[in-house]
Formats: sequence, C-alpha cells, structure tokens
Amino acid sequence: MNQIATLTEFLESGGLQLDYYDMGRRVTPIHRDDFVRFELTETPYPAPLQQQAWFALILSDPQQQELDPMIWFLRFPLDEQAKLLQAARDDFLHRLMENLGQNAAGKREEMQAAIQDNPYLFQPKEERLAIFHARFTASLHKPVSRYYEHARAYFNGELGWDQWSFVGYQGIADLAARIGSDIGETQMTTAIAELPAAPLEALCHCLENESISKPITLALIKRARQALKQPEADPRIIGSVIRGISQSNATDHRNELILKVLEHPVSTRSELLVAISGRAWECLSEPQISERFLQRLADNEVGQELFDGVLSDLLYMPTSRAWLQSSLRNPQRSEQLNSAISHFFDNLRQSEAD
Repeated sequence: MNQIATLTEFLESGGLQLDYYDMGRRVTPIHRDDFVRFELTETPYPAPLQQQAWFALILSDPQQQELDPMIWFLRFPLDEQAKLLQAARDDFLHRLMENLGQNAAGKREEMQAAIQDNPYLFQPKEERLAIFHARFTASLHKPVSRYYEHARAYFNGELGWDQWSFVGYQGIADLAARIGSDIGETQMTTAIAELPAAPLEALCHCLENESISKPITLALIKRARQALKQPEADPRIIGSVIRGISQSNATDHRNELILKVLEHPVSTRSELLVAISGRAWECLSEPQISERFLQRLADNEVGQELFDGVLSDLLYMPTSRAWLQSSLRNPQRSEQLNSAISHFFDNLRQSEAD
C-alpha cells in the first residue's frame, strides 16, 4: 500500500467528497487541485493571514446525501514563502489516523470525535461564519436562513431605513451572496444610496467576499465620495466601501477611488490603511497606489507599530512581495518613509536575534 502523502488523499480514500474555502482575508472557494498543490508545497497559500492558512474543510458522503456535510475549520502555519509547514499538517493527519486507522471510510461519528480538542481547529467569528454559510448554501442552491426574508424586505426599502437594528447579520450575508438572483442590482444600488452607516458597513463586509458588478461598485463609490467631502470625513464609511469594492469587476473605478482616498488627510487613519492592505491588496500592484500607500503608512496615526505590522503582513503575501520589494528600493522615497523602513528592519533583526 502506498504511503498517504496528504490530508486530502487520506479523506478521499474513505469515499468522502471534499470542498475547501479560504476563511482568512476573504471567504472564497479554493479549487481542490489548488489545495492539493498547496499540501504538496508546490504552491504557496494564495492569501495567508498572520502567517497561517485559515480554511474550511467540508466533508460530504455521496452515499449519504441526506446528511449535512461535516465542516472543519482548520489553520496550518506557513513558512516565509507562504508555503505549508508540512510538519503541522502531518501532525494533524497522524492524530486522525491514530483514531481512525488507515482510512476514513464510513466513520462519520468517529471522525467528529477524532478532532475534538485538536490544536489545529479554530472557531470563526460569528460574522465570518455567517458569510461562510451564506456563500456555501448559495453555491449548492440550498434554502436561505430564517433571517433572509426580513433582510430582503429591509433592503427593498419596505421597512424604513431607520429600522436596521432588527436586521440579522446572517440575512445580510445571505442577501450579498444572492445579488442578481434573489434580489436585483437596481434594488441593491437604490438601498446603498439610503443605508445608514451600520447596515452599510455590514453589507460591505459581506460584499468583500463577492465579485461585485460595476453598478454596485459605482453606488458604493458614490457613498465614499460623499463622505470624503464632509468637513469630518467618516473613516468608517470610507473603509467599509474599500472593503466592499475590493473584489469589484470594475478595477479601474476601484483603484481610482483608493488613490483619491490616499490623497485625502483621512488616509492616515489605521482602519483605512488596514482595509486597503488586508482586503484590497491587489490594487497595490499599481505603482502609483503603492507609493502613495507606503507614504501614508509611514505617516499613520498609530505610529511605527502599525507600519511594522502591515509591512510584515504584506511581505508574507505571495502576490504582494514583488511590488513591495520594488517599492522599498525606490530611491525617491521621502525621509519619513526611509526612517520608517529603517526602523522596520531594525525591529525585524532585533526580533530574530531574540
């Protein structure tokens, strides 16, 4: 018998069907073959968070389709290139095999018991869990939650825009995952223009996991531009919009807004800088945006601690490392940015020495 090399191979040997969702920066599906390549350390994890891969593993039994799938939320540590530290995965796999034997066939109850108190498990925050369930059930065309109808009535303008406190977050997540099918884009763009800050923020945090259309992007951008024109620009609304349009199909409009935000004094606020680096990081591959972003990061309201944290986070992102290294070598950097970068590397060397 060939030695089992991956967690995927072990679980599929028991006849299980596996699905994967990234649960870190965004709640998005991961293709099975991509995950296997990650397990074999052939490719890095696409969007690491805090030097870890956070993901949901969904286990379904095709022979028992009447049963709900099992869902494990797992996190594995990564190396400096965002590739899997296989020792952690092997430890998790060894723990499973100790309890289940050489395969997972027909052992649903035993499998649930086998991962109790496992150090690689984590419990997502309620909001992330709501988004996951909304996206997963929508992908399978399963029924929505009991919160959905009330949320749809609110976003249709039937209840009054001031009645947002009674709308469940799960309902908003269900709605965001079904735009274009159960609720039209015109209805959603109309709602975006009227929403108070709190439901707008909740909607954007759900939309950051979706590839949204140009009309919805423009409706959200209009809200951000209105906020930027106020005597006291509201970073809550602006940061929420940046998150909401982070996966927009209208990338030019997204990038134009982010550049405009970075030219505004409010962009030194930590929540805006973290929204850009943590959710809309793809826009930073544009040199004009990345240069302005790094300058604002060096001038942030918190100080060197935030600069170090954001820079470390981006350096561990496979898609960010190249542009960031290029930006750090830019000879036209300001003295303030030069100083922040010098302190960053000094602190990094000190932590490695410790």
